[in-house]
Amino acid sequence: MNATYVGIELGGTKTIVVRGRPGVIRDRVEFPTTVPEHTLAQAVETIAQWHQLEPLKAIGVASFGPIRVSREAPDFGMMLDTPKPGWTGASVIGPIVQALGLPIALDTDVHGAGLAEWSLGAARGCQVMIYLTIGTGLGGGVLVNGEPVHGMLHPEIGHVRLRRMAGDSFSGVCRFHGDCAEGLLSGPALEARFERHPSSVMADDPAWAPVAQDLAELLAMLVLTLSPHRIVVGGGAANKQPHLLVDAVFRLPDILQGYLRDCSPDALARMIVPPQLGDDAGPMGSLILAERAATLEGVTDR
Repeated sequence: MNATYVGIELGGTKTIVVRGRPGVIRDRVEFPTTVPEHTLAQAVETIAQWHQLEPLKAIGVASFGPIRVSREAPDFGMMLDTPKPGWTGASVIGPIVQALGLPIALDTDVHGAGLAEWSLGAARGCQVMIYLTIGTGLGGGVLVNGEPVHGMLHPEIGHVRLRRMAGDSFSGVCRFHGDCAEGLLSGPALEARFERHPSSVMADDPAWAPVAQDLAELLAMLVLTLSPHRIVVGGGAANKQPHLLVDAVFRLPDILQGYLRDCSPDALARMIVPPQLGDDAGPMGSLILAERAATLEGVTDR
């Protein structure tokens, strides 16, 4: 009998708890991400109810950050200095482990989504892939041969600085850096830039031009520094405005100025794509993390 896992995608706006296995989501519960105590208690309650009905093998947590993902670190599973109010210093996995006692794996939400797209979606089998999410924040995960890249912490692609379009005076909204990538491209940044919800801005509105240019600059930086086989761009803001990615990719050759022979317009359009799994990428990735946790603990599928 196939093992049953549970996954938690802990996002800045909402939390999704799923039951199933990689490739199959059987059950899903969603609720707003509020304060740590309430949010994690809701997740634990949901998992405990499922565990009573059917034994679960392991838990995977794909969380917003920055968060300590190294198991060797004394503050493993602790949220670091995050823009999300009330979460800095919160223990994310501590309450889950204490309540449920199951094997657990933790990574960033973008690494979780990247794992899903690498295993099952638009980046299947790519040696080097990047997953970008543009939503409440802007995050980026890097996978090499299916393994998320961790170093001192984890990639913080959302906080790199970009060359700006001439005449664009938008100051950005990041409370740490102002006009970093997240401060320019995230959902809150777009709302501040447009002075209305970005979903109400038509695709042909010229106000999108500096946004597309900012995204193109970010993509160019990733192509030049990491030489990826695939960049998958997801998240609510990107998924709801698909023209943005198309325009950004169109602008890339002009930024690269012919430097990379292999990066023709057609090749870039194949390299930089939306997620094949859509909004399921993050939750599915949390189930993949759970399966990896079970494997590390020697838990079998029987």
